[in-house]
Amino acid sequence: MSSVLVLGGTSWVGGQLAREALARGHAVTCLARGESGEAPAGATFVRADRADPGAYDAVRDRSWDLVIDVSRQPGHVRSAVDALGGAGSHWTFVSTGSVYADQSVALSEGSPLLDPLGGEEAGPEQYGEGKVACEDVVRSQPRHLVVRAGLIGGPGDRSDRVGYYVSRFALARDGTVLVPDVGHQPMQVIDVRDLAAWIVGAAGAGVTGIVHGAGEPTTVGSLTDLSASVAGFRGEQVKAGPEWLHRRDVQEWMGPRSLPLWLPASHHGMGLMADRRALEHGLRRRPLAETLRDTLDDERERGLGRPRRAGLARSDELELIAELRP
Repeated sequence: MSSVLVLGGTSWVGGQLAREALARGHAVTCLARGESGEAPAGATFVRADRADPGAYDAVRDRSWDLVIDVSRQPGHVRSAVDALGGAGSHWTFVSTGSVYADQSVALSEGSPLLDPLGGEEAGPEQYGEGKVACEDVVRSQPRHLVVRAGLIGGPGDRSDRVGYYVSRFALARDGTVLVPDVGHQPMQVIDVRDLAAWIVGAAGAGVTGIVHGAGEPTTVGSLTDLSASVAGFRGEQVKAGPEWLHRRDVQEWMGPRSLPLWLPASHHGMGLMADRRALEHGLRRRPLAETLRDTLDDERERGLGRPRRAGLARSDELELIAELRP
């Protein structure tokens, strides 16, 4: 049994990492503000704001076998390494494919990066630069693992991206659903449960270096078709081109009034992340249909017609379809 400190552990990815470590019999402590939720049952919860000077006082005077950090703020990562760096025999940082300078092309772990953020706090528009700065801090540790994750899906996804189409097809049943006409755009989705299982296992095995954590290569068209099949959709997918959508203030990828999974050409590399290293280090990925089925169960529980963080409201979608096909 190892002692595992998860810096986070109350939100989606961090919580899944903590649950996975617990399932493997590790003694798990989660340090977080606790505003995103509760630590998993069985974990020790330490409430702390990582912006406070004394945030790590309750955990600094012991040895940790594994430290896992999911932060996006360079100041938080820097203060954690300063306080605990000598205590963590293996340090894992969950980063992102958004760290790359040119995301229009296929990405390998050696692709050029964005310039690191110079300050301590990254705003939403500085997400990639902030993660680069976090990586730089973690890479000062003698034994570190940096996992650059691609698009993550599965039950509990708070971004509402991967679950958008399967839930909308289920809601529409035999009606019409608007999809972006970008069927050949590359896409990868990794199940949060598979990502967490692999990260905890790799950390426990002492894997070091920089590795992608990405799903199997597919396309947006294949993903929406699979979502329709999983949902039992009997209607029609109505395709709209990017220019038409932009003229009607529909955005790519995420946020309100968006169509998830659609990316501009400048970001197609997010669906072309090399996975060889991760597979060599034991990554196992369940079939995407299984992820979508479990996601749909979760979507039904939360409400198919609920307000979403990503996607179109059903009423807006039907208005757009009516305009596209009068």
